[in-house]
Amino acid sequence: MSEPRLSCCITFDFDAMSSWIGSMKTNNPSMISRGQFGAVAVPRLLKMLAARGIRAGFAIPGHTAYAYPRLVEAIAAGGHEIVHHGWVHENPAAFDEAGERRVLEQGLSALERVVGVRPRGYRSPAWDLSTRSVDLLIEYGFEYDSSCMGHDFHPYYLRTGDSWSLDGPYRFGATTGLVEMPVTWMLDDFPPAEFVLGMNTGLQAPSQMEECWRADFDYAHRDCAGGVFILTMHPQTIGRGRYFLMLERLLDTFAARDGVVFETMGDYVARWKTANPREAWCAAHADLTGAHAITP
Repeated sequence: MSEPRLSCCITFDFDAMSSWIGSMKTNNPSMISRGQFGAVAVPRLLKMLAARGIRAGFAIPGHTAYAYPRLVEAIAAGGHEIVHHGWVHENPAAFDEAGERRVLEQGLSALERVVGVRPRGYRSPAWDLSTRSVDLLIEYGFEYDSSCMGHDFHPYYLRTGDSWSLDGPYRFGATTGLVEMPVTWMLDDFPPAEFVLGMNTGLQAPSQMEECWRADFDYAHRDCAGGVFILTMHPQTIGRGRYFLMLERLLDTFAARDGVVFETMGDYVARWKTANPREAWCAAHADLTGAHAITP
């Protein structure tokens, strides 16, 4: 089988109540109930994906797994990939090393207890990382991360030990074997769609999102052969009627293009690592490793 022209990884962050409790730090029952809508939306999404034969990725905090074990079981039973997404959608950089380890372990424990899965991939809540995160992910056996934005439609190997300051040069650390499946806020449904008073205007028309997402897809399909197009969505957002219909249209548009396949991030990473050993990749991408950087 020849390499696909473009792989589409359709991913959902099933945060449920955790994002409002952990990231937003709210005690407002109305705001928290917005996360509960995720439990309404997940069955819709699973039915829609099954009808199209698409295996997706679901990034799930441990908090959500305990709140909705049957839904998480249904996600796994549908053949979808389970991705680690923290404990209660907290910022890893807000903790010391012991605290960051604790929330990693809490998330792992919940997913293992509910569905017997130890995820291969990690996506940080709100895409926040600490300077320790890459080392910890390697220590805990993760194969890939999906939180960083150093490329658009091609994976890359993450570095550890980078350092920076206001009065000195950027210093590149060592390239690790942890693969980054890059993301961007421009391919995330939360900024354009979700209204948060005083923070996010949201409420964008689905036609605007559809135009923007399709334009990025068109570019990736034309100019990034063998690459990966990753959409990041939230059931509590994309599951609302107008956005749900938009997603159906987009998926059907993607599927009709030559050489496009849908696959999970884990499956793509396994294939990509075989074709791109770290040493060979570093030699071919010296700028991304800092090999040409100048130290004053």
